[in-house]
Amino acid sequence: MEGVSRPDLSSPTNAHASRPTAAAPARPNYAALFVLATCSFIYVTAEVLPVGLLPEISSGLHVSEAQVGLLLTSYAGVAALTTIPMTALTMRFPRHRLLAATMVVFVVAQLLAAFSPSLTVLSLARVFSAIAHGVFWAIVAPIATRLAPPGQGGKATGVVFTGSALAMVLGAPLATLVGQATSWRTAVVCVSGVGALSLICILVVVPHMAVLPRDAGVTLKGQLAAAGRQIRSRATLPGCLITLTAVIGQFAAYTYIAPLVRRDGGLDGRSLAVLLLGFGIAGVLGNVIASRFVDRRPDLLMITIFAVMAVSMGVLVGKPGVVVTVIAVLFWGLSSSPMSLSLQAAVLRRAPLSQDAAASVQVVAFQIGIGTGALLGDRLYGHGYLYLLPLLGAVLTATAMVLVFRAKETFPRHPVAHVEAMH
Repeated sequence: MEGVSRPDLSSPTNAHASRPTAAAPARPNYAALFVLATCSFIYVTAEVLPVGLLPEISSGLHVSEAQVGLLLTSYAGVAALTTIPMTALTMRFPRHRLLAATMVVFVVAQLLAAFSPSLTVLSLARVFSAIAHGVFWAIVAPIATRLAPPGQGGKATGVVFTGSALAMVLGAPLATLVGQATSWRTAVVCVSGVGALSLICILVVVPHMAVLPRDAGVTLKGQLAAAGRQIRSRATLPGCLITLTAVIGQFAAYTYIAPLVRRDGGLDGRSLAVLLLGFGIAGVLGNVIASRFVDRRPDLLMITIFAVMAVSMGVLVGKPGVVVTVIAVLFWGLSSSPMSLSLQAAVLRRAPLSQDAAASVQVVAFQIGIGTGALLGDRLYGHGYLYLLPLLGAVLTATAMVLVFRAKETFPRHPVAHVEAMH
């Protein structure tokens, strides 16, 4: 039965699925892509869970809301520091087994977080989750491309990243509602349970994926060197710089969206949960739209995303009232959700022969952006400058848009194999 339900990608033909010149699946493996989307859903839900439950965690652990907000900073910092070395250490692990291992660590870490007696222990639990998080996001897009035909890697990645958008639709709002109705600990236990179900689905549905021949003999030193080349390469560096700039702006504001919309529109409690639900629904719609263009016009798509983000956050600088606040937040969700999909697809397109190394570098840039943004948000919010958070977000995303104009070659319409050879 296993041979029927789990096609073997370890054969010589299929093992090269992510290489431009090798045989690839005739059609996307949507069952496996759906499982990957489920995993991305639960990872993002866990990462941003403190955003909607700032008051509950703060009250439960007797710490300030600003301190709880720093959970995103520490999480992102650990992921940024560990992604490249952990990805390098695990290069020779079969991809399906490594994927399952990240979920095992995730589930255990969430259970530890749920029973944390203090903020310190909660932070430690999120350290373990962050380590698994970095590896997961470094390998998930390359795995997705191996599950799709040539030229549909962006589409396959879009399916996976829809899970992260759905985390904003269902994960974050449901976690917020459960946490408010019971306790934040119950919400974390529920996250752990969904993670356990995702692990079972990985074991049952995701096909066996042997290490590609080009990676089989790679040493830790060799993989770190490859990551270093990607950091210095014109194929990856501009995308990482754009990622860093935009994500700092996004998370400086988004981390403190609860007090921000409370100030602007008086939205709190259940109304906050409903608004987060709307943010997520808009994000899913944004991902669906972006998936149609990410393989055809990635440059125009990226410019549009940053323009809408900048305008949406800019509107929130003042106190626009309930209606305008809701509209701005919905457009913010519509544009910000496909940002990570588009940036990741661009990096993989520019480095088709070193996707794990390129993806790990991009994940590091993303996590540094999250951590830095959350930290800046904490500093400004903690000193009474909440109104500056959307302004900072608008300025940085507008800057990212300008960088895209100046580096359109970073968003090619097709994989560019010769770029890597040049560097």
